[in-house]
Amino acid sequence: MAANPPTLTESQSHQPRRPLGIESRSIDYVPIAERHGKVWHLFPVWFAGDAHLATIATGIIGVTLGGNLVWTAIAVVLGNAFGTFFMAFHSTQGPQLGLPQMVQSRPQFGFMGALLVWVVALVTYVGYTGFNQILVGSTMKHLVNLPAPVSYIGYAVIGVVLAVVGYDFIHKASRWLTYLMVVLLVVFTIGLAVVHPFSAEQFDLGQFALAPFLVQFFTAAVYQLSWSIYVSDYSRYLPRDVGVRASFWWTYLGAGVGGAWMMLVGTAAAGLFPKADTVNAVLSAGDEVFPGFGLTLLLGSVLPLITIGTLNFYGGSLTLLSCVDSVKRFRPTTAKRVYALVVVGVLSTAIAFSSNDTFLEDFEHFLAVLGYLFTPWTAINLVDFYVVRRGHYSIREIFNPRGIYGRWSWRGLVAYGVGFAVMMPFAVVGDLEGPVARMLGGADISMPIGLLVAAGLYLVLCRSLDLTAERERVAIADAGLDPDA
Repeated sequence: MAANPPTLTESQSHQPRRPLGIESRSIDYVPIAERHGKVWHLFPVWFAGDAHLATIATGIIGVTLGGNLVWTAIAVVLGNAFGTFFMAFHSTQGPQLGLPQMVQSRPQFGFMGALLVWVVALVTYVGYTGFNQILVGSTMKHLVNLPAPVSYIGYAVIGVVLAVVGYDFIHKASRWLTYLMVVLLVVFTIGLAVVHPFSAEQFDLGQFALAPFLVQFFTAAVYQLSWSIYVSDYSRYLPRDVGVRASFWWTYLGAGVGGAWMMLVGTAAAGLFPKADTVNAVLSAGDEVFPGFGLTLLLGSVLPLITIGTLNFYGGSLTLLSCVDSVKRFRPTTAKRVYALVVVGVLSTAIAFSSNDTFLEDFEHFLAVLGYLFTPWTAINLVDFYVVRRGHYSIREIFNPRGIYGRWSWRGLVAYGVGFAVMMPFAVVGDLEGPVARMLGGADISMPIGLLVAAGLYLVLCRSLDLTAERERVAIADAGLDPDA
């Protein structure tokens, strides 16, 4: 067995030094002695992660395509329920393995093969952050005439600084933002119910349109599925005994309720003001409750964008360090994590500064492609964890380039490639439609196709794995890893 790789930090009997409260770990294993927190803390992380302006914009799509209010709302709720199901299962991996989410891809794809999904994840982190910077910039310019470049830089600086402090601060900030957003959403929901400014046609169940319904359903589902690359990053410090069910449900309810509720704000705003852009629709819909509340609601929905920016910077830095570790081995330190955060911040800000009038629309299409790329990864990662290996992994071997998982794992790579390919006839990217999607009137149903094919093929290919022998090697490799386990 190869010597212990330098990226692996063994269990300590005490918490490592944390100058100024800054998190000291990055992509390395979190020992049992350092585990802390309560499992319900996952709820506010994912509620606040979804309760922002970009989520509101996602709930508008069905109405803009011609769907009525009630069917768009049903599609939003069902789509969130479906997409969140998969991301919540990723959350349960964190307490069991004590590792960030993307590092866990090595057993399925190999030490080097995992770079395939890591590069896509890094582009996603940077891209979504740049997108949010542009969204914040346009909103602040609209509200207080603040120059967009000031917003871009300010957003990056705040997000990077908060991400440097790290895991514990992210959890605390998410709890306070959740309290704020719950109050605003309750006022908005009850207020609209009392005022009831909607027409009867908007609640007519007889006016069902298939294409807008499917587009809204799968847009909401893919939006929630895109969180899959994040979730273990924010559960890996939890005690191992929190339980799979508890970590699943607190994540599922936080993301599902937060995502659906915020999307429904967009659905209601679009139903009332179908010709307005997102910002003006939210302002006007909020003012239907009482004059001035629209501005309060809008400002409240911008604040969590800072949290999601912090999540993107944090996760992006961990993914960048994972990529570097595959090419050149290193010992993770706080300084290296800070350097990685700065790189991610510079890249996202460069995207924001290079945007033009058509950038947002073009970039949404690009992010849609990234969503296709992560669908088969989710299927393979979850099937491997829950069905094939059933949580039996070697922490040491995940960081060993010559270990039992190999440099390239053909099973995961083949299942991934085939899963992605079969999605294309069902996909829609801007004006480009696959043949099946065209037959469905532009509805994109590629997500369940990719999930089923990638998962099924991976299961078949893994039938040749000698799991008994592998588990014996896992036990030997990780002997003495964590005396507190």
